[in-house]
Amino acid sequence: MLTTRHGVRPLGAPDLDAFLELAHRDPVVNVFVDHRARTTNLEPRWLGGEMWGRFDGGDLVAACHVGANLVPVQATADDARAFAERALTRSRTVSTIVGPHDAVEVFWHVVADMWGRPREVRWRQPHLAIDTDPLVEPAPGVRRTTRADLDALYPACVAMYTEEVGVSPEAGGGAELYRARVQQLISRGWSFAQFEGDELVFKAEVACASPYAAQIQGVFVPPEHRGRGLASAGMAAVVDLVRREIAPTVSLYVNDWNTPARRAYERVGFVETARFSTVMF
Repeated sequence: MLTTRHGVRPLGAPDLDAFLELAHRDPVVNVFVDHRARTTNLEPRWLGGEMWGRFDGGDLVAACHVGANLVPVQATADDARAFAERALTRSRTVSTIVGPHDAVEVFWHVVADMWGRPREVRWRQPHLAIDTDPLVEPAPGVRRTTRADLDALYPACVAMYTEEVGVSPEAGGGAELYRARVQQLISRGWSFAQFEGDELVFKAEVACASPYAAQIQGVFVPPEHRGRGLASAGMAAVVDLVRREIAPTVSLYVNDWNTPARRAYERVGFVETARFSTVMF
């Protein structure tokens, strides 16, 4: 029997329609969980965790993805506290808490004493989106990558991840798994790059997508090529390709201190629609 705590229980395949309706209340912000629900049918074996739902009078009013990433969905402060109290009934398995700032902040304050000191907390991450043509000329050389590009692409992916997260994705024997993830994105047609000769000068990927939006990750220009406008023109090309072939709105979130990236996205036409926060262990 499914147990409840403060109206919270794990969701399953019979809850899929109700969950997608909940996610659709803010389909761009909720693109990650929408993608996870559609690709796993909310089956725990495919989720690699659980999706919790909170109910009021039989209606699903909020949810929380609990896998490697813990992501609140349409959660008020009261919902976030209820999810956090349920989380405290088990040991921490998540490596990241991420999502809309208000819900993440409330959740974290409830679990902080029990879950231990995080490696890093990023409270101010503007969530940006664009659903129009880009404002700058797209770089003509940006294209989908292929497996033939892997030798040039993979080191750039490792460098970007290490620079962004502060830890190499290859640490602790993770190289094989991370390389498989890069190959998976290539196979899906979700990996984009620009090359000058055999040298990669820009890259970005689609992390997840729904019928409504696609979220970008891994935007990277090698240090020796920065200052040339490659990020703006490259992102304009990615926006064009993604809006034409994957989803009508393109989104991402960025650290507030990353001024060069924020300026590049602003030039392309991205606008802030929400504020995210991330707690990393």
